[in-house]
Amino acid sequence: MNAHVQNIKIQRWVLVLSVSLLFAKLVAYYLTHSVAILTDALEAIVNVVAGILGLYSLRLSAKPKDTDHPYGHGKVEFLSAATEGLMIIVAGVLIIIEAVAQLINPEPLHKLDIGMALIAITAIANYIMGTVSINTGKKNSSMALIASGTHLRTDTYSTIGLLAGLLLIYITNILWLDSVVAILFSFFILYTGLRIIRSSVAGIMDETDKVLLEQLVTKLNETRSKNWIDLHNLRIIKYGSTLHLDCHLTVPWYLNVHEAHDEVEKLGDIVRKKFDHSIELFVHSDGCLPTSCPICIKDDCPVRYHKHQRRIEWTVENIQTDKKHQVDT
Repeated sequence: MNAHVQNIKIQRWVLVLSVSLLFAKLVAYYLTHSVAILTDALEAIVNVVAGILGLYSLRLSAKPKDTDHPYGHGKVEFLSAATEGLMIIVAGVLIIIEAVAQLINPEPLHKLDIGMALIAITAIANYIMGTVSINTGKKNSSMALIASGTHLRTDTYSTIGLLAGLLLIYITNILWLDSVVAILFSFFILYTGLRIIRSSVAGIMDETDKVLLEQLVTKLNETRSKNWIDLHNLRIIKYGSTLHLDCHLTVPWYLNVHEAHDEVEKLGDIVRKKFDHSIELFVHSDGCLPTSCPICIKDDCPVRYHKHQRRIEWTVENIQTDKKHQVDT
C-alpha cells in the first residue's frame, strides 16, 4: 500500500476512535463529577481536533508537487504536529485552572466505579491505536502520524495514573485528592505538548536527524562499493514522508558518464531499501584526484598514483563536511 494512503487510513481511524472515546469520557464525567476525569475529557477534545488537523495535513502532504511547491507539501505535517502540541499545552493549562477551582470548592463524587470502568476501556483503546499510529508513522516517516500516536499513548499513561488516583479516592473518600491527581497529570500533559512542539520546530528548521544519519552511515559503510572513493557534503531534509538526500560522491576519474551514473544508482538503491519510503537523491559525482589514492579501496585501479594507506570509515561527522577526505584529515 502507498505510504500516503496508509498514513491517511490510519489517521482516519485515529479520528473515529477519538470521537468515540470523547463521548465515553464525557459520560464518565457526567456520572461522577470528577475533575480528574474532566482532565481526561478535555484532552479527548484536543484529540478530536488534532485528529482532524492530522487528517487534513496528511491529505495535503500527499498532493503531488506543483510549480508553487517544487518539493511537495510535506512540511505541513510539521505545522500540524506543532498545532497539536500547542493544543495539548492549552488543555493542560485549562485542567490546572479547573482543578484549583475544584480544590477550593470540592464537589461530592458519584458512581466512581462505573466512571473508572469507562476510563479504563478508553486507556486500552488509546494505547493500541497509538502504537499502530507511531509504528506506521516511523515506517513512513510521517511526523503527523507519530505526533498523533504519541498523543494517544500519552493519554493512556495519564489515564492509568488517573485511575490509580480515582481508586485511592474511592477507597479513602478524600475528595480533595481528585484535584491533586488532576493537577499532577496536567504537568505531564504540558511536558508532552512541549516535546511535540520541539520535534515539529526541528523539522521545520531542517534540523539534522542524527539517528537517521547514523543508520544511513552504518549501511553505506557495510555496502560500500570499491568505486566509491569518497562521500562528503551529505545532507538529508524531510518533507513529510519524503526524504531529500544530496551529497558528493567521488568515483574514479576514468569512468564514463554511464558508469558514474550506475554508481549513483547503486547508492540510491541501498538508501531506498534501507528506509523503505520515498527518497529523492541529488548526487553530484566527482572524479578522483591523485590526493585520493591513499584512501582509495579499489585494489584493481589501473592508474593509481600512490599506494593505498588506509580506509577512512564514514561517520556522521565527517560525511557532512564539504571537503574531500584525505589521509591527513
